[in-house]
Order: sequence, then structure tokens, then C-alpha cells
Amino acid sequence: MNGIWKNSMSCLRIGKMPQRCQSGCHPMAPLGSRILTDPAKVFEHNMWDHMQWSKEEEAAARKKVEENSAVRILLEEQVKYESEARKYWDTFYKIHKNKFFKDRNWLLREFPEILPVDQKNEEKATELSWDHAKTNPANCFSRMHCHAMPEEKSHCKKSSGLSDSQSKAGSNFSNLDSEKHRKGPLKTELFPGSNATFRILEVGCGAGNSVFPILNTLQNAPESFLYCCDFASGAVELVKSHSSYRAAQCCAFVHDVCDDGSPYPFPDGILDVILLVFVLSSIHPDRMQGVVNRLFKLLKPGGMLLFRDYGRYDKTQLRFKRGHCLSENFYVRGDGTRAYFFSEGEVHNMFCKAGLDEKQNLVDRRLQVNRKKQVIMHRVWVQGKFQKPLQLTQKSSKLVFSLFSHS
Repeated sequence: MNGIWKNSMSCLRIGKMPQRCQSGCHPMAPLGSRILTDPAKVFEHNMWDHMQWSKEEEAAARKKVEENSAVRILLEEQVKYESEARKYWDTFYKIHKNKFFKDRNWLLREFPEILPVDQKNEEKATELSWDHAKTNPANCFSRMHCHAMPEEKSHCKKSSGLSDSQSKAGSNFSNLDSEKHRKGPLKTELFPGSNATFRILEVGCGAGNSVFPILNTLQNAPESFLYCCDFASGAVELVKSHSSYRAAQCCAFVHDVCDDGSPYPFPDGILDVILLVFVLSSIHPDRMQGVVNRLFKLLKPGGMLLFRDYGRYDKTQLRFKRGHCLSENFYVRGDGTRAYFFSEGEVHNMFCKAGLDEKQNLVDRRLQVNRKKQVIMHRVWVQGKFQKPLQLTQKSSKLVFSLFSHS
């Protein structure tokens, strides 16, 4: 990693970064809009968007990964990290509670699909500035729409609000006996959010760093309901004990997405949005496809799965020392938690194989700056939006074609 920093610093100091800093091909999707046009000003901000790597930087990153992955952890230890994954994350949240990660106040700028259609229009009309958003967390999202690919928004009907029965179902869910859940799906009239017309699920909610920014915004959308799950029970308890948690509009529950036989507290095919942000990377690569396949079943036709996670050669990957590599691009941290680093192609193959249509899939490269230490670091993330097709059977498609051909 030091090699990349030194190379970047030398380029910045002598002003030899015109292609990286002035690229005209950066995506016009949100992903930030602070473009570094003058290398001399690199330390004026903490982050720069849409950075391009030089060939030398990419080669240095590749070499670093080859070095830190040359020694693999023994298979016996790998089995331990897999079988005890829950324990490591429970310990993580027991130590750090909700102090480790910052709230993801950028979510609705990157993923406006999280909001129901009517509220998206309302948010756009307010045209909140980012300066205002930072001083008022409850209204912290200005509207920006991605044009990288056409996106078909999920449609929802208006509702006058949550009924008493829905609120009661949400508050009582945590008290239901878990063994009863395993005997079969909940009855339609009992499951949390049954009266909602727009439903969101966040997988791997942690301590609620996405949950509460979303809930703050959904206060103006009483017809919406947010589900959130994590397989670390300590994390779920942190969410449910938060002062902003509202059982009338949110259901937090413990769930292992790798366990295909474990039921969700709602039926398949009812979700408008699934949020999968920095969670798939913590799962063993051999199990990722199964997770995505299962999530596909939860979406309604036209529903969106929103993904963001670590990209190949992110500074986190380059910082790993020898002896921490489990398999190719898959590492274990000192606390026993794991991280995988994705390529754009891997993301495409995984979600499309599950049956989803790709609406957006791009690599987000940024330059993170430590102004105090005068150090720069490359951040690399992969972001994607994938939609469940509107289910049109072959027979129906032939009928529609026939009707149009004779009209």
C-alpha cells in the first residue's frame, strides 16, 4: 500500500495526474460530484470522487495482493472462522456497540429506489441542499437520480396509514416463539407490515446505521414498512433498543441469510426493495450465490435489489498482512470477521445468474485524504442495482404479441 501512496504523492506533487483528475468518462450517476481538477488542491478535502488509477498504481496494487495472499490460512482454521462466524460478529458488537460505523446518510442519494414513488417526487420537489442536510439529520437526503441505466421504479398504492393491527403485529413479533416460526410461514394477517404497500428489507443491518436514516425519512410515508435482520443477536438488540426504533413501521429480527431453511417473518414475493450494503463480503464466496438466489424469491416482480460492497484493490484489501488470506480475494481480520473484495464482473454474474436484470453495475473509485498526515488512500467500491423481471409467461407473451400483430 505504501508504494501506491508514494507513487500517488509523487504524481500529485509534480502535477502529472491530468488523466486521473480530469477524466471526462466518470459516471454521471450520483456517486459524488467532487472532482479533483487541480492536483495541488488534493488536501483541501477529505474525499475526491471518480478517480482513475494510473497503470503504475494498478500494477502496484496487484503486486501487493499477490504478496499478502501468497500464504493461505490452514483449512482447519478456515472451518473455524466459518462455523464460528456468528460468535465473532456478536463479540464485535458487544465491544463496539453502535459506535464503530457512521450512519449512512448517503443512502438515499445513491439509492432513491428506497423511497416509495410518491415520496421520491416529494423529496425532489423540496430540493434540500447538502449543507442543510448535514444540520438536519431527519431530512438529510437531497434527491439525485441515476441515469447510468434506465430504472423502473416499484409502484405502490397510497394508504391512509398503518392500522392498529399492523402496529400490534410489529410490536409482538419479537415475542413470538422461534420454534413456531420454523413450523411454517406466518398467517397473512399476522405478519409484521402486512398492511403496508411498500416494503423494504435490509440484510445485515448491524447496529442500524442504515435503518435509522431510512426510518427518519419514512416518517412521511406511513404506508411503508422496513424489515431489517442480522445474524448477530447483539446487533439486533442494539437496533431494537434505539430511541428511534418504531415497531409500527419497522421489524428487526435475527436471521442467518446463509441458512436457506430459516423462514423470514413475511411471505415470499412481497418486497419492493432489498438493501445489501457491505454484508455479502462477510460471507464465504461459496455461499454467496445461494444467498442471492434466496433473496430473489423475496422480491415482488419489478422489485429492486440494491448492492454496495468492497471492490478489488480497495485500501482495506491492500492493508492485509501475510497470513490473513483465506482464499483468493477473501481475508480474515484480527477479530475473526471476514471480508471479500469484488470485481464488477463477479457482481454481474452472481446477480444475473439468480435471475435479476442489471440496471446499474459500476466501480466507484475515490481518493480518501488524511489532511493531517498528508496521506492519500484509494477507496474502491462496487455498486449495483438489479431488478426482478416482471413475470410474463411464454404463453402470455405469445398472446400479447398476437394481439399487437392483429391490431
